Amino acid sequence: MKIKSYELFKVQPRWLFLKIETDEGMTGWGEPVVEGRAATVEAAVHELMEYLIGKDPFHIEDHWNVLYRGGFYRGGPILMSAISGIDQALWDILGKYHNVPVHQLLGGKAREKIRVYSWIGGDRPNEVGAAAKQVVDKGFTAVKMNATDEMQYIDSFEKIDRVLSNVAAIREAVGPYVGIGVDFHGRVHKPMAKILAKELEPFKPMFIEEPVLPENNEALREIARNTAIPIATGERMFSKWDFKQVLVDGYVDIIQPDLSHAGGITECKKILSMAEAFDVAAAPHCPLGPIALAACLQVDATCHNAFIQEQSLGIHYNEGSDLLDYLVDGSVFHYKDGYVDIPNKPGLGIEINEDHVRKMSETGHDWRNPIWRHQDNSVAEW
Repeated sequence: MKIKSYELFKVQPRWLFLKIETDEGMTGWGEPVVEGRAATVEAAVHELMEYLIGKDPFHIEDHWNVLYRGGFYRGGPILMSAISGIDQALWDILGKYHNVPVHQLLGGKAREKIRVYSWIGGDRPNEVGAAAKQVVDKGFTAVKMNATDEMQYIDSFEKIDRVLSNVAAIREAVGPYVGIGVDFHGRVHKPMAKILAKELEPFKPMFIEEPVLPENNEALREIARNTAIPIATGERMFSKWDFKQVLVDGYVDIIQPDLSHAGGITECKKILSMAEAFDVAAAPHCPLGPIALAACLQVDATCHNAFIQEQSLGIHYNEGSDLLDYLVDGSVFHYKDGYVDIPNKPGLGIEINEDHVRKMSETGHDWRNPIWRHQDNSVAEW
């Protein structure tokens, strides 16, 4: 079997889908995208796929190494996201060929289902108490919210109090034991992150996420000394080498690699296994589409330290289309009692509605994240 051709589909709300086809008519799907840079990743996929045309799709490990090591300049969000989507599609083909789900090829399931959480509150968190109650009433046992809006290096305690008020509203609405993830989103700089992490402790969050940007990971040492709340990070880290130092340093409790950004199934399986050796949990990042989520669940199934999975159903970014719209059977992601079953159908375990994908790709998208500014007109972290 040889790789014959491929197609790319830019679809709403902000996703890019890849279809790889073999000369025997077997197809695989992947999701290579950087939110806000879909066209740039699309160009990278075209460059990388030049090598793969005519190759055996089953040599996944070798293909991964060629795509990564075959370039003098390596890593980063664009190239690794392109590799990620290609890798997902190749695993999808391999599983379909053997008529088994990908997790069976990775050693089999360590679990039958995994806990999921739901986003609430939007980019600028508001009405989070009522929103949390709504999703908990639907069966979710964990929620996540953006902690804050713009925050300067040194800022007002008014903003700290606003965060605390929001988290207090959630805790009051859902009770003491529903998990609350508080995503700093890299918007908070070290001086204020230390304060915020400490002040959040009475509300017993499930974790604080990306308390500082990954380029400032050395600050995690000081933040960890100021709080007992588990610290999560990793959505903007793109390979096992990016995760190596943060695991060795020992200040992170949960890693969050994104299977559409950090090298796909091949690389993220290794990253999660590395973290297990450091007694670190995993909660893969996935505010993306159904292919990305399916890939996450295949890896989650095989990794003992995966404890919860992000998913994008109803997330505030999903305008124009949502998670289930591109599937023939959306029940594959049926959430029950705060969990989703691991997909057991061949490949990634989902069936893409290709007619709908093609229809939506005619419109496409040009999604960009907002540019925020402080009151002094300096650029703020979003």
